[in-house]
Amino acid sequence: MVTYILDASAVLRYLDGEAGSERVSEIIKGHLSDQNHVLISAIHWGEIAGVTAKVHGNKAVNLVISRLSSFGFEIVPVTADRALRSALIKVATKVPYADAFGVELAATPGEHILVTADFDLKAASQDVKIEFLPRK
Repeated sequence: MVTYILDASAVLRYLDGEAGSERVSEIIKGHLSDQNHVLISAIHWGEIAGVTAKVHGNKAVNLVISRLSSFGFEIVPVTADRALRSALIKVATKVPYADAFGVELAATPGEHILVTADFDLKAASQDVKIEFLPRK
């Protein structure tokens, strides 16, 4: 079974109906029908909440997080080991630290694909499978 790692940019594209939202919707539907699995790093989960608060206000955060929580995604906590591996990924690939957490999850053994709209992650695409959503 394929495991998709959704980063904040992918989820925000889905929520805002922007380019690539249809693909993220397909992944979510696959997750809900047990055809695939979806992971989100706790770092990206927080980033989703922060961007939502900034753009739509604090009241919207509870609605968005409630809606996303109903999908049953696995929110992967940040441990000391994950933080260390992500820091080393950042140094090796020059990707932003928060994005390195998604790369770290995609590097887990098995079929993992990081889904993102963040083209800063191109540098990590030689090390893990990354599906880039279309540009806006």
